[in-house]
Amino acid sequence: MPDTYHSAGHGRGTATLKFYEGRDILISHSRTAKVNRMVEDLDRAYAALADPTRRALLVALRDGPARITDLAAPLPISFAAVARHVTVLESAGLVVRQVRGREHWLTVRPAGLQTAEDWIAEQTSFWSARVDALAARLANRHRQ
Repeated sequence: MPDTYHSAGHGRGTATLKFYEGRDILISHSRTAKVNRMVEDLDRAYAALADPTRRALLVALRDGPARITDLAAPLPISFAAVARHVTVLESAGLVVRQVRGREHWLTVRPAGLQTAEDWIAEQTSFWSARVDALAARLANRHRQ
């Protein structure tokens, strides 16, 4: 997962990504578009999850689909504010809205968390490997 990314003039049809390790690699523009999309999805998911009201809405949806009206009732904010929070969750792909007559029902979309889950797994794997390498190096040093 790139920390920063940018297009560079390394030739037609290529771009540069700067990874955490500080390495630059050349990739195609189609790959750049895919990475940009992944980063945008990740940013939207984490931005949506950053708010305690939106997290509370997701927790309330654990039991299954619910009407926005029912989700808003226990919250100490206006219905309009809840509706704005719902829009953020929808934009992040974390919930799906279904309109049934005048009622708007929400359902959690677990796949919406996949990008965030993948990023966390990637970071966990990377840092676990680094910690293991450090532990091995310290053990070798201690034996000498």
